[in-house]
Amino acid sequence: MEKILWQQVQLVKQKSPLVHNITNYVVMNNTANALLAVGASPIMAHARSEIKEMIGIAHSVVINIGTLDEYWSESMLLAAETAHSVNKPWVLDPVGAGATSFRDQVLQQLLQYQPSVIRGNASEIIALAKANTTVTKGVDSTAQSNDAVHAAQILMQHYHSTVCISGETDIIISPQQSFFIKNGHPLMTKVTGLGCSATALTGAFIGSVKDKTLGVAAAMALIGIAGELAVQQSKGPGSLQVNLIDKLYNMTEEEFIQNLKIEQK
Repeated sequence: MEKILWQQVQLVKQKSPLVHNITNYVVMNNTANALLAVGASPIMAHARSEIKEMIGIAHSVVINIGTLDEYWSESMLLAAETAHSVNKPWVLDPVGAGATSFRDQVLQQLLQYQPSVIRGNASEIIALAKANTTVTKGVDSTAQSNDAVHAAQILMQHYHSTVCISGETDIIISPQQSFFIKNGHPLMTKVTGLGCSATALTGAFIGSVKDKTLGVAAAMALIGIAGELAVQQSKGPGSLQVNLIDKLYNMTEEEFIQNLKIEQK
């Protein structure tokens, strides 16, 4: 499995997918740099007037509702509808799901266009599925990833999506298989937007590889391992952010395979 996932990493470098991001103000620069580091080509385009043309040339679409507003929500809905209609893979990051009724309303509209991948923390996945009454803590999780497995299964079955629950253990659930990845480091939670970067990388991988579930697993493994290795030479979250981008760029096959902690079910 280690070598298979590394092959997915190499496919992204070879294909250099164009990833159309409608993401949030906080993370645009970091997200674009992360995509460039793994070999993808990012574009951040939010204008409704060009959404359809952009999706026409993109390999995949990333929709992240972090800094949601009325204009962007319309762009997101148009992008999701277009991607769905032309069978273009797209990933939804439901940042802050459950925090406000506006977010929940927009998310329910986006979900009707069946995202290829839904990636969020445990609280967001639970809120999205309305599996219980757990209250979300903004964009931080108040639940553990294991608690969201049932919610993820509901979303997978209802929207035919691969669901990725981020956490200390990243859990990836699809109809065919499930992966449990235990890479990463607690210091990564002190850098804003690393989860958003993981979502963007997921977009690059599903735009490059045939097996979308393998693509999600490879993306999550890559950023988790990069984080672990980057922490070793970082003095804090500031240097971690820089070192992680470098490690996404220069990671070797040996580093990837030796550090990967994955279980498949």
